[in-house]
Amino acid sequence: MLNVKDVAPGLEEGDHGLWFAKSQTSISYPEEGNTGRFAVEDGSFWYRHRNRCIVEAMRRYPPGGFLLDVGGGNGFVSAGIRAAGFEALLIEPGIQGAMNAQRRGLSPIICATLQDASFGPGSVPAAGMFDVLEHVEDDVGFLREVAEVLVPGGRLYLTLPAYQFLFSSEDKFAGHFRRYTVSAARRVLETAGFEVDYATYIFAWLPLPVLLFRTIPSRLGLQKVPTSDESAQVHKSGSFVKDVVEATLAPETRLIRGGWRLPVGGSCLLVARHA
Repeated sequence: MLNVKDVAPGLEEGDHGLWFAKSQTSISYPEEGNTGRFAVEDGSFWYRHRNRCIVEAMRRYPPGGFLLDVGGGNGFVSAGIRAAGFEALLIEPGIQGAMNAQRRGLSPIICATLQDASFGPGSVPAAGMFDVLEHVEDDVGFLREVAEVLVPGGRLYLTLPAYQFLFSSEDKFAGHFRRYTVSAARRVLETAGFEVDYATYIFAWLPLPVLLFRTIPSRLGLQKVPTSDESAQVHKSGSFVKDVVEATLAPETRLIRGGWRLPVGGSCLLVARHA
């Protein structure tokens, strides 16, 4: 089992496998966000498909050891990564998210920001940020901090919301500073000292419904900033609809498995190496 003290000796152990930093930097994410997501993640086609895509990318471009899941929320991705046979260490600054991850059976869990956890330079073999970087105002600076804790050649796995023109009140509620294109994400990574091994879009058919049902109503003032419960509702669907939607998305995982790249989609998926 991973020894947290080996990679972040300044952390203090709490109860039931939780570790804490001595300070806590604020983040751009609603406090109640993890609560709303926890109620829908297991049954959501979006979260389930994103996990499958992440796992396929990790199988094709494997980490050299455990993966540090930065800003990993309720642990849904970490749990999926572990179920696929990889080792994951969750770091999540929100106490509610960390406690929800405990309920998923994850341990150890670090309840802190990456900055406050003070990992040793070159102490982490791989890292993942799954819909996290858009919450950081200085994305290049944050990626450089990630690079500092990675071993030379250590891999970074990223998912990001796609296309700035799709920005809506949902993004404002979530604390997003921006959305990305694959090419923009590649430039940011390269500026921060990474080499990109793989970059693709996922959720190929999602931009149109996001544009029609989120972005345009938001721009016209017809859609207010949602509450946590309202934001989570979009991930709820009946079992038949969920099965149909997941069937339409299944080819994407096969394409990723074969190293193909999708030219359009609602999210970006990238794998990079610390140069």
